Formats: sequence, C-alpha cells, structure tokens
Amino acid sequence: MPTAPPTTTETAVEARVFWLRYQKGIAAALIVVVLAILAFGGYRLYVGRRNATAAESLGNAKTPHDYQEVIARYSGTPAGASAYLLLAQKQREEKKFAEANATLQRFIEANPDHDFVPTARLAMAANLESTGKDDEALTIYQQVAAKYANTYNGPLALISQVPILKAKNRIEDARRVCEDILTKYRIPGQQTEASGDNRMETVWTGEAMRQLRSLKPPAQPKPTQPAAAAAPPPMIAAPSAVPTGPPAASAPPPKSPK
Repeated sequence: MPTAPPTTTETAVEARVFWLRYQKGIAAALIVVVLAILAFGGYRLYVGRRNATAAESLGNAKTPHDYQEVIARYSGTPAGASAYLLLAQKQREEKKFAEANATLQRFIEANPDHDFVPTARLAMAANLESTGKDDEALTIYQQVAAKYANTYNGPLALISQVPILKAKNRIEDARRVCEDILTKYRIPGQQTEASGDNRMETVWTGEAMRQLRSLKPPAQPKPTQPAAAAAPPPMIAAPSAVPTGPPAASAPPPKSPK
C-alpha cells in the first residue's frame, strides 16, 4: 500500500521562505477582513438601533410638525418613509391639497422603489380631484392602471376613472373601463385553484357592475322609415270614376220680359 512521501526539508524551507516574504501582506489582508466584519456588524447594529428609534418617534408623532421632524432626522428609514404618507394625510384632512401633493411627490422621489409609490400616486390623483383638476387626476389614474395592473392599485385606478368620465359625459369610455375591469379581474364569486381568496377582486368587479347599471344604455340607431310610394305617372294612373246615370236636365233659360 503506497504511503504519502515524508515532507522533505526542501518543502519546509520553501514554505518558511514564502511566509517570511509575504507575512506582512497576509497579515494585512486578515486585518482588513476582520475590520470589514466588525464594521458590517457595527453598521447593522447602528441601523437596527436607528430604525427602532425612528419607529418609536413615529409612534409618538401626532401633528404635522412631528412628522416633519421624523422625516428630517430619520431619512432613509422605514419610519421616515411612512412619515411622508402620514404627513400628507394630515395635510389632506386640513384641505391643504397642494401641500399634500408636494409631500407625496417628495416621498416618491426619496423612495422610488417603495411598495407604496402607486398608493401615493392615487392619493395625488384624489387630491387633484378635490381641487377640480379632473383632467390631471384622470391622467394619473390611467398611468397607475397601466403600470400597476397586477396589484390592487390597478383595479382601484380603473374604477376611480368612472365618476370622472361620467361627469364629462364620456359614457362609452366609462362603459369600456367597467368592461375592462370585468375582463381582467373576473366576475364576482369565480374561484380558481391558483387564488383561493379573491374577495379583493370581487369588490372591484362588483363595483364595476354597479357602475355599468347606472350608465345610460348605448344609443340604438333609429330605424329608417320606408320611402313613400311615388305617385304613378298620369298616363298609367287609374281613371277617375265616370257617372253611369243619365245626364241631369239643364234648367230652361229664363224668358225675356215682353
């Protein structure tokens, strides 16, 4: 049975020479790795504590000023992002619609990948509706419906278009939106193996059906009246009735006076 050859003196000498030549570089690399691990652990600890402090501050916030403090002190944290939305809601309650939309726009710019970006866009559209800017609101609803069709924001953006279209007397457009909801999000009560609970879809389709019933029926084309029969030419017209009895006796002429 072959055995491993014993370590020769030459090999040991080469290993010692290698260590003596590169020991400073190896030691420096090990120090960098250790420092990176410590820094990462410290950063995670710092982020965790900062997030916890931000969440506590957000929980204690009640006024718009409090929410602005959370945004200023804890930007980049989940609590800081939520503070934008809560501040915008407070501003909306105070009917400061323009300020609420400015806050929501800052939220979107600071958190472009946040899950609540489409929700913020819908809130902006609702604020525009409240100020009478229906065309701008309709544009946002259409954009959200197209971009986030596979989320709950998609059908919500669609159904939100219907009242605006009805107010503009765009009945056929409103009808198409309702039919689009029924096509994309199924009819109420339909279940599939892939999705056991479709109550959210049922809400939208049920509302779409209700809106459809409130719309005027599509205008039916008026039936064309048959053209009046043209009078036949005189030469082929039926002859007028000719009396068959004897002609009436003519009255005698008056006698001239003598």
